[in-house]
Amino acid sequence: QVKLMESGGGSVVTGGSLRLSCTASGYTQSRQCMAWFRQAPGKEREVVAAHYSVSGQTALSKLSDSVKGRFTISQDSAKPTVYLHMNNVKSEDTGLYYCALKEYCGTINWYLSRHYDTWGQGTQVTVSS
Repeated sequence: QVKLMESGGGSVVTGGSLRLSCTASGYTQSRQCMAWFRQAPGKEREVVAAHYSVSGQTALSKLSDSVKGRFTISQDSAKPTVYLHMNNVKSEDTGLYYCALKEYCGTINWYLSRHYDTWGQGTQVTVSS
């Protein structure tokens, strides 16, 4: 059974940085598309970033417009772990951040939550001034 474990959430002040980690266990496919979504209170879940790798090599890396220039997504190919590096955070970055996994993603579907098969429990990020 594939499971995802997120970590790294917490409280951070405006303009600060945070790194979220997502580790997959029980996943053996050579292709891996791992994404971060977030959900703020009273709002719909939205995509933040996605990273697609084939045999450990990056094939696609995407960021939503709301975080471009501030966040990056990377993978540790030695581990089944993807990181979301959050820099210059803003109050609107507050939310519950979920990691999600599917085998393949492309430019037309990386941001669609309904296409992801496996989800983590979420890690809370709170940005305060």
